[in-house]
Amino acid sequence: MTVPVPWRARMARAWPVAKYVLGLALAALVFDQISDQKGELAGATRALSHLHWGWVLLGMVAEVGSFLAFAILQRRLLRAGRVDVAIGPMTAITVAATAINNSLPAGPVIATLFSFRQFRRRGADEAVAGWSVVATVVVESVTLAVLAAMGASVAGAEGVSLDVVGVIVPVLLVTLALGAVFFQEPALVWTVSATVRLCRRLTRWPRGELAAHIDRIILRLTVVRLRPGQVLDVLWWGWANWMFDCSCLVMSFLAVGAGVPWKGLLLAYGAGQLAANLPITPGGLGVVEGSLTIAIVAYGGAEPSTVLAVLLYRILSFWLPLPFGWGTWVWLAWTGRRRARSMPVVPDGADIPATGTHGDPAGEGLPDGAPAGEGLPGGDGDVPRAVGG
Repeated sequence: MTVPVPWRARMARAWPVAKYVLGLALAALVFDQISDQKGELAGATRALSHLHWGWVLLGMVAEVGSFLAFAILQRRLLRAGRVDVAIGPMTAITVAATAINNSLPAGPVIATLFSFRQFRRRGADEAVAGWSVVATVVVESVTLAVLAAMGASVAGAEGVSLDVVGVIVPVLLVTLALGAVFFQEPALVWTVSATVRLCRRLTRWPRGELAAHIDRIILRLTVVRLRPGQVLDVLWWGWANWMFDCSCLVMSFLAVGAGVPWKGLLLAYGAGQLAANLPITPGGLGVVEGSLTIAIVAYGGAEPSTVLAVLLYRILSFWLPLPFGWGTWVWLAWTGRRRARSMPVVPDGADIPATGTHGDPAGEGLPDGAPAGEGLPGGDGDVPRAVGG
């Protein structure tokens, strides 16, 4: 009699081939996204042949500061969950995740999964890793909305005439409410529980094992408690991420010899970054350039110099970090495989720790037989705001 082969065993046998096919497919998507824009890059290179290189270097420094601020933000959130990751690996994860986010279709989803798996492999359990990823999004959303609201306030009546305030104010109120709920554990538990109960009442879903798993996650939502000082700290680093990136835009104007349109700069920048979060193109490609240029010109910026400054800003904040990000991903993949090879082999018959525990080096959700650091998108060895830009 033939014994049915479990699906996990089939996956384990097929995975060594499937992971390379998946990697080649994702690499082809990256190449396609970049090759489609080679005309834009060539035109920008010709137009930006006369630059003040001191300001260009300062713009690069500002963009590095944006990445570091984002990495420190994530590190502080993980520390609140009693997980300490060194600034070097955290910066590497940030740079690699940003390249994933800006290169691939559905990049934000893949980059989020990548960060989650990296946090798991560095000591965070499922609850802390998931909370940190979501908290990062909340902090960045709140600080960006506040920055855009400040820009609208500085712009004054001109912001009203462009119908931008009507968009920014509701976004600000929603994000502030979201942040208040998220960082108040009882309110967060009540909100999630009420949503799940309503979903069950209307659709009778989730049920069974999935429902029990969701209930366990809800109970663990209070695993991380942020004191008021910690909340201010993470908000500061979220704010610093955007301000460093906005400083890169300022340096770009100075590098092309154009005056900085101070009155509308923050509002235009905030609107551009809000547009970048729309799931239209990877990394807001084309959307950010258009929204920034239109908004800045509307506030009195000269059109030719504004176009050049925005193109330079996108080269420094979008295109230049891409090769570094994918190179960092390769480094993380290589070191992940080295860690997998150095793990001790468990003898036959020995007790094997369950996956998904705090600090589990094997990760969570890998097929049977797949070593840590290889395989699924988002792992150490697989192809997979993001900071500003």
